[in-house]
Amino acid sequence: MRHFITVAAASLSLAGCGGTLFPGAGTVEIAIQSTPAGADAITSLGPGCKTPCAVAVPSPTDDFSVSYALKGFEPMTVPVHITRSVGSLMTPPFTSFNPDPVVAQLQPVAPPKLPRRKKLTAGQ
Repeated sequence: MRHFITVAAASLSLAGCGGTLFPGAGTVEIAIQSTPAGADAITSLGPGCKTPCAVAVPSPTDDFSVSYALKGFEPMTVPVHITRSVGSLMTPPFTSFNPDPVVAQLQPVAPPKLPRRKKLTAGQ
């Protein structure tokens, strides 16, 4: 009986440490948006989508970024900061993102500058 209680107590104490033992295990979902909508967004972790969207990424262990591209607009990259909680016996581990959702305000591509015309002077 004592052996059973010891094993049960050890199992319970490890249950809250799943994220700590395997910090990169599993996936997490991240919301991605842009203004204007319809941009191609790709994470530095691999997965991407067309905004607005949510994408499942491998559970990150470090900060990452989301890069946006849309015809007629300047490309943009938004850094994403990761905060991880290892959890405890009473609370599960979690990962939070900043910003959440990841949003990009895309800027239109500036029109090309026209070459200056020479001013004509009298007699030319």
